[in-house]
Amino acid sequence: MNKLSKEEKFYLITRNLKEILGSDDLRNIIDRKDPSVYWGTATTGKPHIAYFLPLLKIKDFIDAGCEVKILLADIHAFLDNLKANFDEIDSRTEYYKLLITETLKMLNVTKGFTLVKGSDFQTGKNYTLDLYKICSLTSERDARKAGASVVKQLDNPLISSLIYPSMQALDEEYLDVDIQFGGLDQRKIFTYAMKYLPKLGYKKRIHLMNFMVPGLNGDKMSASDINSKIDFMDDEKTIKNKIKKCFCEEGNIDTGLLPLLKHVIFPVFNILGKRVMIKCEDGKELEFGNYEMLEKIFVERKVHPLDLKIAIGEMLNVIVEPVRKEMMKHSELVKKAYKK
Repeated sequence: MNKLSKEEKFYLITRNLKEILGSDDLRNIIDRKDPSVYWGTATTGKPHIAYFLPLLKIKDFIDAGCEVKILLADIHAFLDNLKANFDEIDSRTEYYKLLITETLKMLNVTKGFTLVKGSDFQTGKNYTLDLYKICSLTSERDARKAGASVVKQLDNPLISSLIYPSMQALDEEYLDVDIQFGGLDQRKIFTYAMKYLPKLGYKKRIHLMNFMVPGLNGDKMSASDINSKIDFMDDEKTIKNKIKKCFCEEGNIDTGLLPLLKHVIFPVFNILGKRVMIKCEDGKELEFGNYEMLEKIFVERKVHPLDLKIAIGEMLNVIVEPVRKEMMKHSELVKKAYKK
């Protein structure tokens, strides 16, 4: 039995979010019951370190008493510009299932969530009829606009990429949830769902969006760009080399490294009971209790960029290592999923 107050639940559900669509509705639901939430991920490229953001938030949801469903969106993966064939997607879906489960376990989350495979319900008769209905109401312009930040866009788009947002909207109804959660890049799909689900007679859901960690090169961290991300399967040497190549100049906060510290390293180390330490070239070790302390010292040029990079590389390896070790036990699955 969750003994948190309503305000404590609201705080846990909404803390560190970038945007909330339906804050008042969320409070009304909390007044009546524990909300249900779904987060979906298309099973395409290898998950990377930025996946810690939604998984940390899922921990918040569960701690707040929410029922959480994690959608392994295998059909969406196929629809997104045919990034993989169905055989590869089956293996990748198993890979995602294992990796997400192990990463949540590392965050001390072993219950309170359900993993759902999209194709287990998205091929049903009622779902298919509803898909036809929502497509009959959706203009090509609205479909393209909704998926612009998520689905790979072409000048002459495939119909599959235009169906993607309609299915994501229907998933809210067929997963029977109060809330859909995702990154800020999902906003246009979320507003599409808010507009079109009521036209089918279904209720409008609440939408929660979290911060998007920039890639190592400054753009969005992407599974399809190996130079922008730290992969869960990257070994220690690869992680440290990628971090050393990042832009980072003394006192300048315009670097992809600081968001990694703020949104990944500090919260994960807090859960693991570990300290954030930076060893300076003079041999002095600095300990930071929170991100704000570190940023202040960095801006004051009391921490050299190279010392920061070395520390970040070591700390990221500490975070990735237990998941990597577990995934290495399933090397055949990895090879089958990604042909490597």
